[in-house]
Amino acid sequence: MAGGLTLEQIINFLLGAEMFGDLSATELSQIVHILQIRFVRAGQVIFREGQPGDAWYVVFQGAVEVLTEAEDGSDQVLAALAPGACFGEMAILDGSPRSASVRAVEGSTLFRFPRADFNKLLESDNIAAYKLVYHMAQLLVARQRQSNTRLAEALRHRDDDEDYDDEDGESQDIPGGE
Repeated sequence: MAGGLTLEQIINFLLGAEMFGDLSATELSQIVHILQIRFVRAGQVIFREGQPGDAWYVVFQGAVEVLTEAEDGSDQVLAALAPGACFGEMAILDGSPRSASVRAVEGSTLFRFPRADFNKLLESDNIAAYKLVYHMAQLLVARQRQSNTRLAEALRHRDDDEDYDDEDGESQDIPGGE
């Protein structure tokens, strides 16, 4: 395989990754043949928000960050991903454009799974592909729950701040504050 990685190394790594944990070595060998190895340098953009979702990825070595553009045009980091983490999986499920950009934080090795090849596995009723879709759904649900929690916390803080405004919208001193 490319980059000096053996098939055994790739399978052993993926078996240890959460997304692939329920797959047997035999099932994983049915998936690995569509895997592409991609090397990226620090600062390199893997994909940009709004681009077509043509693949999903697993970080083998290195680190990447998921980001979106803030109102002021700066990059806002949404998540930092280390080896074993996957990203871009929403493209597999719905084919929508990318919802965020992903950039390498350091030189990284990524495993890329093209959407078209993955869909062929699903169309052939490949059980390993179905198990991965199930894990993707679980991952997305967990991320949605985290987002809901963060949003609820932000709204609570906003409401707390508004409690200290007077009738004219002017901020009042917080009791016990300095």
